[in-house]
Amino acid sequence: MAKDAIVSEEMAKKFATEKDSPYTRWVKSEGLDLISALYIPNLHTVELKPWPRREGRGVFINHEASRTTNDCYVCEIPAGKKLAPQRQLFEEMIFVLDGRGSTTVWNDAGQRITFEWKAGALFGIPLNTWHQHFNGSGKEAARYVAVTNAPPIINLYEDPEFIFNTRHDFKNRFAGEPDYFGNKNEQKGLLLDTNFVADAVNLPLYSAKERGAGGGHMRFNLAKASMNCHMSQFPIGTYKKAHAHGPGAHVITLSGEGYSLMWPEGEEPRRYEWQIGTMIVPPGGWFHQHFNTGTTPSRYLAFKYEGVALRNSQGVPKAWISRRLGGDQIDYADETPMVRSLFAEALAKHGLTPRMDDVYTAEIPDLPPKQA
Repeated sequence: MAKDAIVSEEMAKKFATEKDSPYTRWVKSEGLDLISALYIPNLHTVELKPWPRREGRGVFINHEASRTTNDCYVCEIPAGKKLAPQRQLFEEMIFVLDGRGSTTVWNDAGQRITFEWKAGALFGIPLNTWHQHFNGSGKEAARYVAVTNAPPIINLYEDPEFIFNTRHDFKNRFAGEPDYFGNKNEQKGLLLDTNFVADAVNLPLYSAKERGAGGGHMRFNLAKASMNCHMSQFPIGTYKKAHAHGPGAHVITLSGEGYSLMWPEGEEPRRYEWQIGTMIVPPGGWFHQHFNTGTTPSRYLAFKYEGVALRNSQGVPKAWISRRLGGDQIDYADETPMVRSLFAEALAKHGLTPRMDDVYTAEIPDLPPKQA
């Protein structure tokens, strides 16, 4: 993604009517704010408003960089309450931020399943199934963050009645399987085949040395959706390799503290501090790099539209492949000196020092030759 290419007001007015969309008009009709930001300091405390459709409280978070691919919203269930039943012709992935409760999912055939969740749970809503969320506490609100592919669906049909009230069971997505939301653990490469993770914050991950710094990784395809997500973790005193990909990745910090650098190619990096509950949304084509400056391992969850993962002919995401080979990942050997000096300064504030020397050395044997 290049510079924003700001033009004159005269030229902008010629396209003013095209800036709005069926999706943005629908959000306004819901009576909610739409935060247009690529950085939210804390999802646990972001301000919410009453949401009549859901009978709870909510806010949409949808940066222009991903507005036509997927979106994000935060929703709160008041203490001792439940949300209104909902169905929709778009997919939805949910991470529970606070509280505990349960969700009931059912289809038009009458097959019904209820499962319980608490803070840290991760699950998907099967396409077009009825579902209802219940707060399990009479004293405290429950809050979750969700990413959906509502924008392209709403922009395509522009018919809320059709999108939210169409009777059709997608039996290949959900057919009332009793263990559908069981805490299953079937591994396929880096992909965990499941529809429910009880505790994403503490789930064991698999090694992913390709991303650098001895990190762990796990990928998910929740509720057989076209969207997907992944989790990554990296140790104390380390940072991941910079990389770029398409738009729509919503990166949520689950543990630790640190900062991220994000930048379009040719510009200076911009710094964003994060803590538990922070979310960043890298615009399409922007490089971004995550740094652990805290005293514990750092873990994040990335909800994303599959189009983010631009792949090579072998099916490997280009964000995992060295730029020396034509991919979109910057090797440690090719990063600017500023990256390392900033990291050392940030760690020093906590009385820590970088633990990257062995990581730099381990990269060298597999480092592709530089292209002319």
